[in-house]
Amino acid sequence: MDKKFKRIFLVVMDSVGIGESPDAKDYNDKGADTLGHIAEAVNGLNMPNMRALGLGNIREIKGIQPVEKPLAFYTKMQELSVGKDTMTGHWEMMGLYIDTPFQTFPNGFPEEMIRKVEEKTGRKVIGNKPASGTEIIEELGKEHMENGSLIVYTSADSVFQIAAHEEIIPLEELYEICKFCRQLLNDPKYMVGRVIARPFVGKPGAFERTPNRHDYALKPFGRTVMNELKDEGYDVIAIGKISDIFSGEGVTQSFHTVSNMDGMDQLLKSMDIDFTGLSFLNLVDFDAKYGHRRNPQGYAKALEEYDARLPEVLEKLTEQDLLMITADHGNDPVHHGTDHTREYVPLLVYHKGIQEGKCLPMRESFADIGKTIAENFEIKSPQYGKSFLEEIKR
Repeated sequence: MDKKFKRIFLVVMDSVGIGESPDAKDYNDKGADTLGHIAEAVNGLNMPNMRALGLGNIREIKGIQPVEKPLAFYTKMQELSVGKDTMTGHWEMMGLYIDTPFQTFPNGFPEEMIRKVEEKTGRKVIGNKPASGTEIIEELGKEHMENGSLIVYTSADSVFQIAAHEEIIPLEELYEICKFCRQLLNDPKYMVGRVIARPFVGKPGAFERTPNRHDYALKPFGRTVMNELKDEGYDVIAIGKISDIFSGEGVTQSFHTVSNMDGMDQLLKSMDIDFTGLSFLNLVDFDAKYGHRRNPQGYAKALEEYDARLPEVLEKLTEQDLLMITADHGNDPVHHGTDHTREYVPLLVYHKGIQEGKCLPMRESFADIGKTIAENFEIKSPQYGKSFLEEIKR
């Protein structure tokens, strides 16, 4: 390697899978294909910038054909860990292997656990079922406002969510309740990935969720590349829900975001900072707004809007920067149910020293990203993964 990179920008397009994994059938995800099915649903995706980087060279997608001279190195990655959760995918990228999946609660949470919440808070729990966040506040918001109860719900993910009107339960109280629930759900018999505060405002028939959401995640089960970076004096800038996913572990600076476009704005702001280390962005709208809600048209529009912002990112990159674009799992919007899908994810790796992008070997673990980052900054390397730093040398 002629010269190491000073800054690495890692962009996770949350849930943008690129076709079923070999073990998809074990997850009831046979035939899942997030990008492929979205492209078919809208008769072709218009993503010229991702196409130029080599997205269509990984696998042809309707509207995104291969290019003769891709700008980036390209391949796909297979998840090694058990599961298809956001936390599992991100933790593996940073060098961890998760052998026990986070639990989901399709029939609601156990009565004993709900009783403890009611006893601690003095508030009744209503809901306690899988539901869309917007739908459950329409269903139970009026009752909640009348008696101050807690609207508890879950989803296809490993989450315990509490919705509360900001005028009925002040934010600080809601956050304290969620902190208590986080401690309760740290019990291995529950193994819940995230507790989420979901505040809203408005009146019955016109409720609206606010940007004051807060996630309380399990701490990673071991040290990650982010911990090693921080401890060695490097910067780790977490953008979007990255800090929540890692429960603040290994983070030196965090930027909250309210949308994909805000996420891109915050990424560009981080590019104006003279730092040495990692800037790590999650773009959550693909997953939360369109994948889980099974909306391929909305998903396609969000992908094209994201693609239109890429030139701003590429223009800000310096000769000392490395850009990696990937995903954490799939969420096929035409698949059955509302769950994530077990899929390969794309990987595009770009820097200004590339003469012509080439195909990298298929990565057998998301941890290859963490291994590459560790080698670049000469920090303690994670146990899992295989670095591709030498393969992308300038």
